[in-house]
Amino acid sequence: MMMDSRKLLTLLLPTVVLAACTSARMQQADQAYDLMQYSKAERLYTKVLAHKEDRSARARLADSYRKHNALTNADAQYAILESTRPLSGDTALAYGEVKMGMKQPENARGFFLRVLEEAPENKLAMDLYASTLGYDSFYQDSSRFIVNRINLPGIVTAFGGVPYRGGLLIAGEREAGPGNANPWNERSFLDIYHCVSRTIVTWSNAEPLPGKVNGNFHEGPVALSADGRTLYFTRSNYVERRLQKDDRNTSHLKLFRAKLDSTGEWGDLHAFAYNSEDWSTGHPALTADGRTLYFVSDRPGGHGGTDIWRSTNNGSGWSAPENLGPTVNTAGNELFPTVNGSALHFSSTGHSNMGGLDIFETQEQDGIWSEPVNMNAPINTPKDDFFFVLDSTRKAGFLSSDREGLDQIYEFSLNEPVFYLNGIVLDDEDRFLPNTEVVLKDLGTGEDATLFAGIDGKFSTTLNPNSEYDIAGRRDDMLTNSKRISTKGLTRSDTLHTDVRMTPLRIGEAIAINNIYYDYDEWDIRPDAALELDKLARFFKDNPGMNFELGAHTDSRGGDLYNLVLSDARSNSAVNYLIQRGVDPDRIIAKGYGEEQLVNGCGNGVQCTEDEHQQNRRTEFKVTGLAGLATDHRR
Repeated sequence: MMMDSRKLLTLLLPTVVLAACTSARMQQADQAYDLMQYSKAERLYTKVLAHKEDRSARARLADSYRKHNALTNADAQYAILESTRPLSGDTALAYGEVKMGMKQPENARGFFLRVLEEAPENKLAMDLYASTLGYDSFYQDSSRFIVNRINLPGIVTAFGGVPYRGGLLIAGEREAGPGNANPWNERSFLDIYHCVSRTIVTWSNAEPLPGKVNGNFHEGPVALSADGRTLYFTRSNYVERRLQKDDRNTSHLKLFRAKLDSTGEWGDLHAFAYNSEDWSTGHPALTADGRTLYFVSDRPGGHGGTDIWRSTNNGSGWSAPENLGPTVNTAGNELFPTVNGSALHFSSTGHSNMGGLDIFETQEQDGIWSEPVNMNAPINTPKDDFFFVLDSTRKAGFLSSDREGLDQIYEFSLNEPVFYLNGIVLDDEDRFLPNTEVVLKDLGTGEDATLFAGIDGKFSTTLNPNSEYDIAGRRDDMLTNSKRISTKGLTRSDTLHTDVRMTPLRIGEAIAINNIYYDYDEWDIRPDAALELDKLARFFKDNPGMNFELGAHTDSRGGDLYNLVLSDARSNSAVNYLIQRGVDPDRIIAKGYGEEQLVNGCGNGVQCTEDEHQQNRRTEFKVTGLAGLATDHRR
């Protein structure tokens, strides 16, 4: 029986309407996603997927959650995609980053490896894959810093804390008023506020920065000049109440400068000369002398994502931007540079990374940037950690992080490690030397500390962090060699162990010096000889109570008298070198022995190899007596 056409239309109409609604929602969701209105996109994609499975919609929903830092929701959506068809390319990379952000490096590793199998040249995937292999190392120094969140009344999220007038300048969000919500997260747009610290734990209500800096869209973060009167800040590209957008409907960030006037308001706004309608420029950082401005940009000529650039004030304006290069910048995103003394701190999604943005430190020397060092836990977490600022003590400061779900500012202080030194004084036959004086010289301050070993030859003391020492024994009847002890680069409390070796004093006994050789018929100090003489200079200074003779020897080639003169020139050359290195000239004499004391059978007329002859062209030293006492130098 044929169905009535009106009944068929009645049955089909809801399906057609539903399909039309779903298509419209998909268009609206894609538009919101493209405009980075992720909260709105999440709602619309969820409605689309409630009526129809669509891989593109689910992938964008997952990515919206990821960019919105809703990692648990993102993980659930990526898992659905992975279950229907294995992820690849940028989507697999993004899922791996989500797993890293959820502190699941083992699960992330497979996705990064999958990307590398497809594209071995993907540097970001390679960096992140390497991070998963050594993940435990991020937590080795977790007691180095104490980190606590600060509570800023009236502010929902905050980041970018810059010390200013007893408090901080921050970029913050409040709860949004009607019609003023940011479509990204439906809170207020970012403004710059000043918060004052009242006690260790209480802060004043955040007050908007007075003047013309704050406007209708985003402002922040900021950088402040050393005198506190010039402000560089990031701002959305807008004119009055209208965002300016490029051909792809994207609004970019711009960098501005403001001045503090006599009334206490910020004005006289000027745009940075290298802003553009086609790319973003922001996140300023300023050196203490005000001559170098670091900033972040995705302008052409970078290494991928956003990079850190800098310009120099040449007196008439800022120089053309210079990229910091591939040591600092990666295929990921580098953001939030800050200048702390000689160090540049920045955040990155690349390098050796715990997940999200991690804070790194680098320093420039002779135009070359050092390999960035991850600041590790607890400064960094698997979430986003950024904007690291040290205060004037250099042992405390502020950082920003979303480790608790929302961007907040945290104060941190250095938990300085404690170092102990345990040692024992021994002779050359491993017998301990009781009641021996031990001198510990701080190479940074030049100060000496005197210790005494106990009846068992043992001694102990404390050491300062980030310090270097020379340690040596002192006995009238013994020779000593100093040793270098260092706590530089050590960040965890520890006990160091050392032995102090001493040799019985044997006056008049020759002691060979390794590798102090001369070229044939020459007395100049060769580079290999200089290294050994440097050690000898240190040995002589380690034993200030003794006098020494430095004797030089030749091979048998040449006349006896000539060799005697040549050896005398060689010994004087070596002694002069030692005196230049700080050895007391009253404690050392030079003596040439010519070919009188050969160490092998290569005498006159004997055929020998050049190596055998060179063994005789040597230098030796001997202790001739105690300083201040008569010494027989007639030998």
